[in-house]
Amino acid sequence: MENNPSSSSRTDRKTIERNRRNHMKALYSELNSLVPHQSSREVAASLPDQLDEAANYIKQLQTSLEEMKKKKDSLMGIERPGASTNSGVTVGLRLPQIEIQAIGFALKVIVITGLDFHFVFKETLRVLNNEGAEIINAGFSVVEDTVFHTIHAKASYSV
Repeated sequence: MENNPSSSSRTDRKTIERNRRNHMKALYSELNSLVPHQSSREVAASLPDQLDEAANYIKQLQTSLEEMKKKKDSLMGIERPGASTNSGVTVGLRLPQIEIQAIGFALKVIVITGLDFHFVFKETLRVLNNEGAEIINAGFSVVEDTVFHTIHAKASYSV
């Protein structure tokens, strides 16, 4: 009996196709295992239903990720497009800047924040007080959406 070349190539194609199907089945199974299922069903969902469920889950994760990024940005004070505006001026969402100048025992602390960072000024006063600095005066001025806080203090000297 002779080996027929067309028979051999047909067997190779069948083997390749079987391997491809097995590989796809393994990938579908892995994808299905990664998706949390809403209800425990006794009957396994069909493949199209599993794919729909996975696609919906990925969309839900993307939406959740975007919401978390927005929340993080607002907590960090990062300015982002579409931020709320006040009469055409973007409300101050920027990271605070702190500059400390020491001249002998005198301290000049400048805190530059957006309109929504009052806690930074209060926290700066608390830290200076806890470190033993005597607050001589403190003031602020507002220019558009930026607040400039100035604190003059006298540093305590301990040996």
